[in-house]
Amino acid sequence: MCGTAGGAGPPAPAAGYSAPGAEPALNGRMPYSSRRRGPALAAGLALAAGVVAAAPSPDPGDFDVGRALDTLDAQVQDGMRRTGVPGVAVAVVHDDKVVHLKGYGVRSTDSPGGKVGPDTVFQLASVSKPVASTVVAQALGADGLDDPLKGISLKDPWVSSHVTAADLLSHRSGLPDHSGDLLEDLGYDQAYILSHLRHEPLSPFRSSYAYTNFGFTAAAEAVATAKGVPWDKLSDDLLYKPAGMTHTSSRFSDYEKAADRALTHVKTPDGTWKPRYVRNPDAQTAAGGVSSNARDMARWLRLQLGGGKIDGKQVINSEGLAATHVPHSISQPPGEANAQPSFYGLGWNVRYDDRGRLRLSHAGGFALGANTNVTLVPAEKLAIVVLTNGAPVGLPDSVALNFLDTAEYGKPSRDWLPLVGKVYEQQFSEGRSETDYAKPPADPRPARADSAYTGAYTNPFYGRATVTAGPNGGLVLRLGPKPMDFPLTHYDGDTFSFETVGENAVGRTGVTFTDGRMRVEYLDANGLGTFEKPAR
Repeated sequence: MCGTAGGAGPPAPAAGYSAPGAEPALNGRMPYSSRRRGPALAAGLALAAGVVAAAPSPDPGDFDVGRALDTLDAQVQDGMRRTGVPGVAVAVVHDDKVVHLKGYGVRSTDSPGGKVGPDTVFQLASVSKPVASTVVAQALGADGLDDPLKGISLKDPWVSSHVTAADLLSHRSGLPDHSGDLLEDLGYDQAYILSHLRHEPLSPFRSSYAYTNFGFTAAAEAVATAKGVPWDKLSDDLLYKPAGMTHTSSRFSDYEKAADRALTHVKTPDGTWKPRYVRNPDAQTAAGGVSSNARDMARWLRLQLGGGKIDGKQVINSEGLAATHVPHSISQPPGEANAQPSFYGLGWNVRYDDRGRLRLSHAGGFALGANTNVTLVPAEKLAIVVLTNGAPVGLPDSVALNFLDTAEYGKPSRDWLPLVGKVYEQQFSEGRSETDYAKPPADPRPARADSAYTGAYTNPFYGRATVTAGPNGGLVLRLGPKPMDFPLTHYDGDTFSFETVGENAVGRTGVTFTDGRMRVEYLDANGLGTFEKPAR
């Protein structure tokens, strides 16, 4: 999902749902259109408005943070018991004080002696986005957010010369949903991916919304280039060091070498959680590549609620930071007459509750093993961040919802975990092929000789591909800069299939050969998935 990069469903871009008293607005997984799958959460999942049918809200009350804190341990532990997620860290800030800072469970199921604590480092996935927008706020200030960026190359030259940080950080550039994520899965680096966004067709500039990890990253990289330093150093210099976030980094290598780090886990077919995969999100570092711990995130929450100031020091430009907290695009129009729209700020989901209180939130998720949530209610000087080391099943989101519900109403307004978990499950199933390639027709048409399919193919977006005869028979498709091998299974006639892998895997996908062309189904986002043999 971020990192994973993340995606799912039709054009209606996701947004948060209106939850009484809480608005985590899961993000990082936005709907891919039918062109493409949905398991990647690179960044976190986005709940489409109306997916969760909200029950009637209790009458809002005054926030009582104490009663929510009294039940927080039990809520976390109950969620861990129900989901099996192995490790969690939680920080709560209220009135500029850290009122809860605690770890639960283990860093890895392979070494259960390693307990999670406040200093355990987690991958943030798409919670990286509001962290990155904090850096940009300091780098540019409020006025600079609307200045055209240099070095951005999109399909329309006019858009390229006019696009701003505010456009890209609020997903209103016109780039399609999750542009570039599949290039990352194939092993392409950041430079290749950003330079190839120019091939993506654009929706109307500044009047359409589509969640893009690499559009977001393009803005951050352009800002860093203008400042003459790499993005990871700019983040260190402008935010992490001055804010005292000593274990926070925008470099995967720092996470990887941290002694006290939580490994990423996925749920295996037998129901246990295992650290099976490593997710290196450096290519989309601003959008999904931050790692941090609950202690450092608590300092960042204090800074967010304090107008850019912490411990009496103005770390972040207050006007620039304020600009990240207001709507810049409509992420989800209202679904009915009396419903509220959902907005996206700069790296934040933005909503207003029934009392007009601002709610800021973001979720992050890697399908390969991380899920996070941050939610702020600035009027109440209250914020919570929940970090976990398990693939998205809704645990951090439901902890945030339960906590804020309890603060406002005295108890959770409903059982959030199955509701949120079901949305994750639905979005993981979206984008899969409508054809069940594991079940060929009873009487399939035969394939032609292997020589009809083998050879080199080219594609302006995905680069070079080759089809070769496998060492044990059959065909092998090779994709990516350091070619990845995908054995092809015959399905019917000139159609084959292979099993997708990586953050954005969608199960089996089809490969169809026609007159010197090869169409790879899951790569065919916006018609970009056809490869051609060079003319002789």
